[in-house]
Amino acid sequence: MNIVATLLQAAGLFLVTNIDDIIVLSLFFARGAGQRGTTAKITAGQYLGFGAILAVAVAVTLGAQAFLPESAIPYFGLIPLLLGLRAAWQVWRRRGDDDDDELAEGKTVSVLTVAAVTFANGGDNIGVYVPVFLAVGTGAAVAYCVAFLLLVIVLVLAARFIATRRPIAAVLERWEHILFPLVLIGLGLVILIEGGAFGL
Repeated sequence: MNIVATLLQAAGLFLVTNIDDIIVLSLFFARGAGQRGTTAKITAGQYLGFGAILAVAVAVTLGAQAFLPESAIPYFGLIPLLLGLRAAWQVWRRRGDDDDDELAEGKTVSVLTVAAVTFANGGDNIGVYVPVFLAVGTGAAVAYCVAFLLLVIVLVLAARFIATRRPIAAVLERWEHILFPLVLIGLGLVILIEGGAFGL
């Protein structure tokens, strides 16, 4: 297969399986606005989480289904659900605070939180990547993985661009403390329900 065609197919697959991450990453950028190292933390977290998604997809492709039974994937929805509930609880606890410093407390962005949310949101990615890797063969699968890893930084920069546009940034700054937990809770519930976790 032509390498250019393979890379274009990889880019298309990456786009359709990760477009929803732009919203979540934009909220992470809004959450970390004004804090040093936000872009580096989000980038590292996205690479860590997406790297774990690729590792699982490759392991399953190589026949290690016992490593991660398909029935376990929907339960990854518990990660963003619990993180969202924790963020909602922090907003509720600080609902009467007017001090910007107190409101900003707890609104930090950590590498592990970004990685956990990215990985949890990647259950559908694993389900798509495995049959594709099986179909295209080893060489093309390696090319797909390399292309995916190169495109992660493009995804992060796109989210940063969106989050820093003045009208969008104003909305995110005003509503981020509500949108962030709602999006995570919603994401967790969608992953759990669509995957049939707990018999849903």
